[in-house]
Amino acid sequence: LQVTKAVKAGEVDAKTRRQIFDAIGFTFPNRLLTSRQPPAGCPPHTFRALGLTLLACFCTDPELAGHSQILNKIPTFNDILVSPCSPDSTSMIDDVYQCLSAVLATTRGPRELVNKGTVSALCQAYLDCSYGSDRALTLLLGLLAVAEAKCWQRDAPHLLSVLSKLSDDFLRTEDTSKFELCEILPRFIPLSPPFTEDSEGCECLHRLYKGLADILGSKLSQSQQDPALKLAACLVQACGSEWIPAGSAGSKFLALLVNLACVEVRLTLEEPDPLEVEGKKEVVTACYILIEMGIQECLREEKPLLEEVQKMQLMRIMEEAFGAVIFYLRQVKQEELQDPFIFASVRILGAWMAEETSSLKQEICELLPFLVHYAKKLFKEGSPAASLPPPEVASTEGSGLPQDALRFLLPGFCHLTAEDRPRDILIAEGAPALLCEYFFQLWEVLTSKPGSLTPLTSTEMSLQTACGIFLNLVVTAPDLIRRDKSFSSLMDMLLKSLPLLLPQKDHLVLAANIATRPPKGPSFGQVIHFLFLPVLQGTHSAKEFFGAAIRFLSQAHTAQAEPGNDSLAVAVSPAYVSAWADVRELWFLGMQALAGCVPLFPWLPQAVLQAGWLEGLSEFLTHIAPASMDFELITAFQGVLVELARASKPCRDVILSHRGREWANLYGMAALEQCLSEQ
Repeated sequence: LQVTKAVKAGEVDAKTRRQIFDAIGFTFPNRLLTSRQPPAGCPPHTFRALGLTLLACFCTDPELAGHSQILNKIPTFNDILVSPCSPDSTSMIDDVYQCLSAVLATTRGPRELVNKGTVSALCQAYLDCSYGSDRALTLLLGLLAVAEAKCWQRDAPHLLSVLSKLSDDFLRTEDTSKFELCEILPRFIPLSPPFTEDSEGCECLHRLYKGLADILGSKLSQSQQDPALKLAACLVQACGSEWIPAGSAGSKFLALLVNLACVEVRLTLEEPDPLEVEGKKEVVTACYILIEMGIQECLREEKPLLEEVQKMQLMRIMEEAFGAVIFYLRQVKQEELQDPFIFASVRILGAWMAEETSSLKQEICELLPFLVHYAKKLFKEGSPAASLPPPEVASTEGSGLPQDALRFLLPGFCHLTAEDRPRDILIAEGAPALLCEYFFQLWEVLTSKPGSLTPLTSTEMSLQTACGIFLNLVVTAPDLIRRDKSFSSLMDMLLKSLPLLLPQKDHLVLAANIATRPPKGPSFGQVIHFLFLPVLQGTHSAKEFFGAAIRFLSQAHTAQAEPGNDSLAVAVSPAYVSAWADVRELWFLGMQALAGCVPLFPWLPQAVLQAGWLEGLSEFLTHIAPASMDFELITAFQGVLVELARASKPCRDVILSHRGREWANLYGMAALEQCLSEQ
């Protein structure tokens, strides 16, 4: 017992502590913790308190703090935290917090604490406002910082209760602690669904909105405004603009939020002082998130939060902020490219370029060489820059590539490759070859799971956008396609990929992009003839590609009984319905493309016959009500049928044997009627 007295008196240095442990080990404190018979005249918890004092002493040694003998005491520590605290047991509480803090700092500690129920114990201790509750909050913040997902997965109701109390305090308090809460609250805002789906979570959101509206509507110093903007960005990242109510007050608040973010970006980046920028990176990154929400809200047509006048004002203000971002990026030195803030700046500029295609055109063109160089550097070197963004930038859904700056630039590049000057700059900087390599790597990510295609939405979206860029290049820069070897490899890969994609109905939109875009475009026949004829001449992969494309095109429509009517009407096939809004235009492009390919490839009509499409289409057209088919669909079918009938006698015979003249006349397919009448 003299040992515990010495330890309590603080007379023990690290070396002596280790000597004490070597002398008595864990056996003595374990016995003290389990003993239920205190010395005469002493409180019931006397021995337990002494055991905790020794363990707290041992835990100051990091090696001992992670020892299994300490970790298996976690349930005991939890019990003490949630037990009623008498005035003479406060030292026990102090020792428990010291032990838990030490365990949290070890490698295994966070996982063990979460698994053994410490989160709920800390939540209860904080909510009960018991002795040391401020330390309970500090420990919760530490646990959420290193194991947020696991904490919410296991203890969502308890954490929501803490958030409820914090948000209530945030709304009610009128002193400087309101700004301190701005710093604490982001850690308690989960990215997981319980926050927005739970009624308690929705109430928390409303209180946070009202508290932020009070703060940001007042005159603030910089040190007060910064944490408020960061809290707002955290809410946006967790649930978009859902936390901002519809109506006049909500729209004014949203406009104010985006306005303040734009002002902050301009103040920091227009005349960048390196030291000042360094200290402001975190808040500017938060402002980027608010601005991105502003872009989305300005484009929103269904139930918009903003009025048209507000949208126009914000677009103008955001344009000025992006001018500052571009100015800043033009000053970036080579040695700064690893900085996550550069990644965040490129990311937000990519969001602007994706949606706003007319403003800052000159400035963006001048920045394109930097953007291509930056994306290429991260992609080639596998830089960690993009994998280390501040919390506000971290995406919940990655594309599988840690160096993925291109993911955010692709939509903007897709717009720019349709215009002469920016396209010439992108080609001169080597962007097409880079995009081919990027496409290959994304495809590997998508197909990395053996036996199936992994459903990674962002990867698939990037592949679709890349297809759009390749279409632009095929149509507008055919010479580049012919001479750049990357495109031959790309063509080969695309031919092999469609047969793999098509059976996966979850990937129908990507399949449509590959089937209809890469080797084709407006004036498809000419483009294919000049660019890909040598590649596509009857090779096995070419036949597989077209076989898959024919299946994609032929299975899109079906005959469906009309309610209250005996006749059949044309309808989109069930497998296509959910994706039809995205696939429709590509399907029509594909039909046009197939019609353009038939005269070029003598083996293609035979592939159509083998697929049984002609018989199926003839039966389809024979049985459905002509009035149910619109002119665009009739034109698409006629385009393919005419080319097949012209190029192949067997195809012509199949059409004629299935009453082709009759239904061609019925649907007003004059070109097909004429073709079938010719000898």
